[in-house]
Amino acid sequence: MTGAAGDSSEVERDVMEYNVVIVGAGPAGLACAIRLKQLQPDSNVCVLEKASAVGAHALSGAVIEPGPLDALAPEWRRSPPGICVAAKRDEFRLLTRGGSVPLPLPPHLHNRGNFIISLGLLTPWLAQQAEALGVDVFAGFAAADTLLNADESVAGVRLGDMGIDKSGRPGPNYTPGAEVRARTTVVAEGARGSLAKQLIRRYGLDARSCPQTYGLGMKELWQLPAGRVEPGLIQHTLGWPLDSRTYGGSFIYHLDNNRVYVGFVVGLDYEDPRLSPFEAFQQFKHHPSVKPLLAGGEILAAGARTIAAGGWQAIPRLEMPGAMLIGDCGGGVNVPKIKGVHQAIRSGMLAAEHLVEVGSPAGFDARWRASAGGRELKTVRNFKPGFKRGLWFGMANAALEVLTGGRTPWTLKNKTPDHARLRQLDSQSPDRGWVDRTLPPRDRLASVFLASTTHDENQPPHLKVHDTSICVGRCAQEFGNPCERFCPAGVYEMVDDGQGGKRLQINAANCVHCKACDIKDPYGIIDWTTPEGGSGPNYQSL
Repeated sequence: MTGAAGDSSEVERDVMEYNVVIVGAGPAGLACAIRLKQLQPDSNVCVLEKASAVGAHALSGAVIEPGPLDALAPEWRRSPPGICVAAKRDEFRLLTRGGSVPLPLPPHLHNRGNFIISLGLLTPWLAQQAEALGVDVFAGFAAADTLLNADESVAGVRLGDMGIDKSGRPGPNYTPGAEVRARTTVVAEGARGSLAKQLIRRYGLDARSCPQTYGLGMKELWQLPAGRVEPGLIQHTLGWPLDSRTYGGSFIYHLDNNRVYVGFVVGLDYEDPRLSPFEAFQQFKHHPSVKPLLAGGEILAAGARTIAAGGWQAIPRLEMPGAMLIGDCGGGVNVPKIKGVHQAIRSGMLAAEHLVEVGSPAGFDARWRASAGGRELKTVRNFKPGFKRGLWFGMANAALEVLTGGRTPWTLKNKTPDHARLRQLDSQSPDRGWVDRTLPPRDRLASVFLASTTHDENQPPHLKVHDTSICVGRCAQEFGNPCERFCPAGVYEMVDDGQGGKRLQINAANCVHCKACDIKDPYGIIDWTTPEGGSGPNYQSL
């Protein structure tokens, strides 16, 4: 462990003791906490959440299959979250530059019986249920590091220090982060969690799995003029403005009160270093089939988050001495369904049941893989990898997987991590056929404003670039500094150094905690770490 002041041995830290500490108040972490208390009312459980309030960092599409939530807390239907609309009709289309082609609806995208919800509103409801059962839920406290016992088993977590200035030294309001010690640590941080990344590396949890692959999801909540919205309509597209080598697509979910969710996902295994996922999203909104819906409307909130999309092949080992991974940090999203919340709840509930029955994480990995959630992922294991060979091969492969019910006798592998798929610059700039934009937001900074992002300007940057000379030299020549484009929040910027050259400027206060930089940086020199607790976006009904 290292203290923020550089010498943790001289820092006296408070110590809290629990049976179980859960890192992350998302659907997986809260489901785990609730189920633990349902089964073992006397257990001592706490949940740590880095956001200023539960739900402030929660972002998903989100269409939810209600079965796992019904099993966990059936009373949710009597007091649903503020955004909760029953799915009524589905559309699936292939976009071309100027038109669209209706496609047969894949069975995985049939949503009758599901609900369009706000994850940012569901998680506070779950937190209330957890607290009513006696769980300690602490928002605004970021778990910065893991604690280890002498035998190298996980002993809990250390919270981040507060009041550190830009130089890395304690300021006048310095407060050292407490140690939260527990018999079992459950890591439920979501995709590309900072603790999960450390633990996967330390214990070699990915030694037998494919590299995880990710998507960058961007989402906006729009208020539209009356008469345009069909509550319960769920629309998905693929194709334009992405080329056939780039995986991704859109969603438009029609809510009540003349509101819609509009979103776009770009696979972070894309090859072209000139691609800007944020710009692709804005271009999609100007397609002739989309712009008339949004024109004259107002964006109420916006955000971005990465999605672990590798599926069955990319699941790391989910257990280690003293700790376990659950939810999206273990890779539970069903990509063909475009759903992960029901899987996260399943994972959290199963983890709780396992701890109560077994008393330790040992055996949880095999139990999850054999469970309904694991079997669901295995059945669709070949859908996403097929798109590594392009849109048309991916669609043909998906049709085959549907016809065989996922029982093809092979498993397609992903051998290349997302950052390594980026091609070096060539002499030709692709013609994307993109158009001038008139719909908001006008740029990425306006989108950051809509995410209500707040970081103390005086705190040290939580985005660590370990060798900025690479940015100025090799990266500029080989890839044209793609960090300026893959970040949807304008965090990374190459600016004049005053001496006739360039330097990297990190606008850390813009960060919306999507983690794309930690994934797509072609040299692996960017490290996303937790900022001071309570910092980051404050998503409103996303």
